[in-house]
Amino acid sequence: MSWLERTMVGFDTETTGVDVATDRIVTAAVIFRDGADGAVSARTWLIDPGVEIPERATAVHGITTEMARANGVDPVVALGEIAALLAAALTNGSPIVAFNAGYDLGILDAELARHGLPSLVRRIGPAHALRPVVDPLVLDRHLDRFRRGKRKLVDLCEHYGVAVDAEALHAADADVLATLDLVQAMARTYPTLATVDLSDLHDQQVSAHRIWAVEFRAWLASRGRTEDLPDLDWPLPLR
Repeated sequence: MSWLERTMVGFDTETTGVDVATDRIVTAAVIFRDGADGAVSARTWLIDPGVEIPERATAVHGITTEMARANGVDPVVALGEIAALLAAALTNGSPIVAFNAGYDLGILDAELARHGLPSLVRRIGPAHALRPVVDPLVLDRHLDRFRRGKRKLVDLCEHYGVAVDAEALHAADADVLATLDLVQAMARTYPTLATVDLSDLHDQQVSAHRIWAVEFRAWLASRGRTEDLPDLDWPLPLR
């Protein structure tokens, strides 16, 4: 049975900004989908991040500081629940599927550390690593390397024929469902994805991301941009 027919665990966050080290998670979704029958089980969280939510972030996901303070849960509770679900999935061999996984897993890792909670790696234990992860952004950059144009989630959904409501995206649960659909659509375009072992696919993404990051860092440097360079390691920087 292909991994595409087994349970996949989608993950997404909406946040106060784009800096994984300093910004905070405002909403999150973890969705379990059976690849064979499409059955879905979902958990979502609205979190009080403990800081002001900038207007530019609210413009993206629609959550204001007042909404988060009034209805959001304690980040310690929410982050613990999110990490527990993801750690259990990885321990069971189910892939975490996330668009631009390095960002969502990175900010989760930083948030867990900020609140004194065990990281995903610690929760999984020495017998496992932070794998398998499936990231359609990494895969698309590798499989269609020279295609011009943007590669945001909405762009890839359009390219691979995934019907989405663009107005609904930037809600964590909607983004997760779109990402899970996107993976299946990519496998229809590239059927060999279905035959690759998950462990091998993870390793291929590690290599593909590094190739892209090295080239993109060089391109940025050639234009005098030396800040906000992409990490070479995926899905998280090695420590």
